[in-house]
Amino acid sequence: MRVIGLMSGTSYDAIDAAAADLRLDGDTLVLTPLGMISAPYDGDLRAGLAAALPPAPTSMAEVCRLDTLIGQAFAALAVRAEGELCDSRADLIASHGQTVYHWIEDGRARGTLQIGQPDWIAEATGRPVVSGFRTRDVAAGGQGAPLVSIFDVMWLRGRPGVPVALNLGGIANITVAAADAGHPLAFDTGPANALIDAAVRDLTGGRLEYDVDGALAARGSVHGPLLRRLLEEPYYARTTPKTTGKELFHLPYLRAALAAFGPLPTEVVVATLTRLTARTVADAVRAAGASEVIASGGGTLNPTLMAMLRAELSTGAGPGGAAALRTSDELDLPSAAKEAYAFAVLGWLTAHGLAGTVPSCTGAHRASVLGSLTPGRDGLRLPEPAATAPTRLTISPGAP
Repeated sequence: MRVIGLMSGTSYDAIDAAAADLRLDGDTLVLTPLGMISAPYDGDLRAGLAAALPPAPTSMAEVCRLDTLIGQAFAALAVRAEGELCDSRADLIASHGQTVYHWIEDGRARGTLQIGQPDWIAEATGRPVVSGFRTRDVAAGGQGAPLVSIFDVMWLRGRPGVPVALNLGGIANITVAAADAGHPLAFDTGPANALIDAAVRDLTGGRLEYDVDGALAARGSVHGPLLRRLLEEPYYARTTPKTTGKELFHLPYLRAALAAFGPLPTEVVVATLTRLTARTVADAVRAAGASEVIASGGGTLNPTLMAMLRAELSTGAGPGGAAALRTSDELDLPSAAKEAYAFAVLGWLTAHGLAGTVPSCTGAHRASVLGSLTPGRDGLRLPEPAATAPTRLTISPGAP
């Protein structure tokens, strides 16, 4: 089955499309990458999205407008992906959409909202679309995240020691594939690029959107008092499962922290925020007793962040020593496309009537079949339900 996964993360800078050929071989789901393409959001659309995200006020009219325009942007990329990556023979499209709000109260997810109407994708491509993945897990008592955990658990199963998958997007999350008592664990550790990007845009007056190649952080020194202030955030001490987002880690949050110290050079602020990401990720990884960390996401392209993370992982290492840090590219899974491939797998699971969550990772009462199905031009023709769910996932050589 050829599935296109569509994803736009908490950095909301672009839409990624990854196409995969997926087949079941016994208890193993074999993923052959067919390639990835990406398209940045139109400048006006991205600005409108940024202006509507919490804590900014917005209107239902603006939500409707964004829902439509984002759906159309996803649809345009899906058409390209099918033609360029699938020889115009995709069977299914799995769209994550754009998260605009994740409602957390007292550590519990009460609701979640992803926009980008799937009907635009189905109409443009003629293919059936699976969307709205997160809500069912929240309805089952889960956090609705990290949904990539089922992909990670299957993918890392059988690796020695305690492997940990790390995603460095706007928010950082980890999946511990072998935790105590054999139960996998997954949660958001805190900000990855969210605060760094917010600081760079604000302090450069919009001249830069992010810290290109980690250059600003490399030139700066870490401000100890600011770092200690940021580390006092209660989220880091919460028990798992837990999730967070830009509802917490946004520009006003950063400005409130900076207010106690007076003006600081841009390079110092960015270096401190980069160290914050490295420290909070490493703290979570050490607590899990990880033997290796396999990173993916946009943060892997920041050499300063990766160097800080590697240094943090070697500091205060437990009895097993420092956890090795590598990227998913070394395991034949393109780091920039991993989340899009993960949603392609989630779409495949839904189409085959299989659960897409690991309850010990999301905190749900039970595993659930995820998402809603939008019929394609020829109606809805799903494959026969799978008799058994895959327990492993392997990456077969394919396109980069």
